[in-house]
Amino acid sequence: MSLAYYLLLAAILFTLGAVIVMVRRSAVISLMGVELMLNSANLTLVTFSRIHGEVAGEIMAFFVMIVAAAEVVVGLAIIVSIFKSRATTSVDDVNLLKN
Repeated sequence: MSLAYYLLLAAILFTLGAVIVMVRRSAVISLMGVELMLNSANLTLVTFSRIHGEVAGEIMAFFVMIVAAAEVVVGLAIIVSIFKSRATTSVDDVNLLKN
């Protein structure tokens, strides 16, 4: 299997994640779209690492996974806090920063 297929898969996953973030209004689903985009970036980093025969892309993908895990923890904590006060996870209904 050619490595170009992995890049095509990463592009499809990134596009799907971006569409999910733009179209869906639930904060939890939007976080899933962001995670899908980060995983497609990881796939791209590992693919280019294999193409060039270096380990730097795989190390960078590992750090992206760490940042993604931290993002999920913080994001879900914010969503739970908003859900407790507003009883909704819709990103359209949340206007906590407005006066």
